Amino acid sequence: MGKSQKKRQMRRHNPMRVPDSHLPHGLASASASSSKTDAILPIIQKMESVDPAERKWACVAVSNLIQNDPSTRRLLQGKNIVGHLITRLSDSEEEVVVEAAGSLRNLCIDGGFDICAEMYNKNILAPLKTFVPKISTTLSQFLASPKDSPENAQRLVYEFADNVITILWCLSETSNKALNAINEISLVPFLMSFLAARDKLPLSTVTSAAQCLYVLTDENPVIIEEVRTNAEYTACLLAVVRPDGTTPKPNGKDRDTSDARATAFRVLTCGILRNISPIPPPSIAATVDLDRDVVLPTLEPVLSSVDLQEVAQAAQQAIDKHESIPELESLSLKHTPKSDHKTPSELELERLETRLRTVQLALEILTGMCATLPDPEVFSGTPDDDNEGCQPLTMWLADDDDEGMDDAQDIDMTNEDASGPALAEAPQSPAFFTTLVAPLLKFVRPTALSFPPLGAPSPHPPTTSALSAIHISALECLNNIFLSMATSARGRPSHLGLDPANGRTVFDAVWAALRLVGTEISGAGQERRREMWDIGVGVLWGVGTLFKGTLVPTEEQVQVLTQFATTVSDTHVKVKAIGTLESLAQHPESVDANRAIATYLLSLLPPTANPPTPTEPLLQAVSALIDIYSDETLPYDVNFRQGRYLDALVQSVEGVRKAVRGIDRKKERELRVRGEEVRDNLVAFIQYRRGLRL
Repeated sequence: MGKSQKKRQMRRHNPMRVPDSHLPHGLASASASSSKTDAILPIIQKMESVDPAERKWACVAVSNLIQNDPSTRRLLQGKNIVGHLITRLSDSEEEVVVEAAGSLRNLCIDGGFDICAEMYNKNILAPLKTFVPKISTTLSQFLASPKDSPENAQRLVYEFADNVITILWCLSETSNKALNAINEISLVPFLMSFLAARDKLPLSTVTSAAQCLYVLTDENPVIIEEVRTNAEYTACLLAVVRPDGTTPKPNGKDRDTSDARATAFRVLTCGILRNISPIPPPSIAATVDLDRDVVLPTLEPVLSSVDLQEVAQAAQQAIDKHESIPELESLSLKHTPKSDHKTPSELELERLETRLRTVQLALEILTGMCATLPDPEVFSGTPDDDNEGCQPLTMWLADDDDEGMDDAQDIDMTNEDASGPALAEAPQSPAFFTTLVAPLLKFVRPTALSFPPLGAPSPHPPTTSALSAIHISALECLNNIFLSMATSARGRPSHLGLDPANGRTVFDAVWAALRLVGTEISGAGQERRREMWDIGVGVLWGVGTLFKGTLVPTEEQVQVLTQFATTVSDTHVKVKAIGTLESLAQHPESVDANRAIATYLLSLLPPTANPPTPTEPLLQAVSALIDIYSDETLPYDVNFRQGRYLDALVQSVEGVRKAVRGIDRKKERELRVRGEEVRDNLVAFIQYRRGLRL
């Protein structure tokens, strides 16, 4: 069982807002599904025009064309739009440069890894490096003499800075090679200057600077050390999340989204502080318990204030009354819309997306907190005197009537009989379980917009991307929690003082969510559904391990999990599915379910397995059979005797030995050690069962 590990290329704050994976490969399919094919050539031609107005028009047109339109984005990529826009970053006209940066920024956050990699390979960092000192100098001038600078000039610089910073943040998540190159630009003083002057700058620009710093401090030792050892930087970060911290003031047109952005800014700052922890003296931040006094009090209201079902309904209403933007053909060079032109519906969808992305980020931070055994006092759900206004996470359970969640609001993890040494051994308390697990279940349940329809794109890809990312982040957090709890239980879950009935509540809630996801997860564009299953099965395994023998399997669960384990190609996910089936097979009275699961597990053993089972799943299957039938007094042991399972295990010994010998001791030392343990256990188990003479 493994925790959710952070992989840089997979941890995008905006993980491909507008995917194109539902489209067949190649430009032909994109051309067939795009209604704007004829507009591509004029844009490319005007991009190289001698008239700066036409070049600006072309840059703006790119942003308008690609909006929620992956087909047209792919067509533009095929025409080297990235290369053309990077060339325009060196244009002699400032407005052309600004619009080119805006289009590149939109391509970054909509298109994901591939398009960012293309930008890096086409040397976008060369012009970006020159912009950083220029922006810093201009920003200093604005801050020193704000009245001497025209408002339009300030707006242009702030918008340009926002675009440049966003591109840098997206590039830094592309590859270690790109990250190392960005590390050499010395961005920390540049980014911190925006946070330090947050009360005088636009909220959106400051938030982008915080996002970039959050990404750069994620497991990046060079940047972490630079930030954490600067007392001025850490004091500034702490001031942002303090109750009296100054929040940037929004522009007039941003007022509707200001609260969401301000919250996002504070959550990002919490993420930065956790990334750079522990903070050394003499910084004032070194005297603060960040998790207990800063991070959780900031995250709790963010998570408790969002109902995903309501947000999805509001998004659908905005989609239904979406106003169209002017058609490209009707645009003139004199009346070119701005690249950030948005209709009222688009502004509402943007506000909702900002809220969702903030929830996703909060869950991501929680997942990191749960990656190690937490301090039960931190997650006690009982605010101290300094946090009286902070609503404990246990209160999230009120008034939830969703199917599969009815029991969640009544979870009571306390156990009056569990006291003394037993609880003293367990780092997690029942309060910790209630505080985190029950609320997270609400974020697991999909909405109508959480995934694209089968064989079609989402009606609003950014909303769908954000919702599915929240579900996956919540599952990752649950995965880490249950692994931590199972580890702390040391094979004795009763020492955690948990009521087995609550294990069923959690298992059923996660299973209900996976049922809504559905089993059609292999089609194009359904990667997020598949990821839900991959991680969700891991959560089920964790719950099953902790509450082994108490979960009553249903026929549907056994059939679906067996089919999933059979068809999934990822060996690590197959191991999780086998582990989940193992825990379900150990309910004493479920004799039929036990027989069905055992039959599947035996089919994985050599020499009869066809095709041969990969080594790691094979070891898990052998270990599962040993664990399931280690107690011959249980009612379901009749299956072992009547089915002559012992004969099958005897026949498998040589194949298991061969599989273990095939594990490279140098490259996969842990797996080799586990393999030898399972092999020895198998031989000993066979001897034990033979000795029983049953």
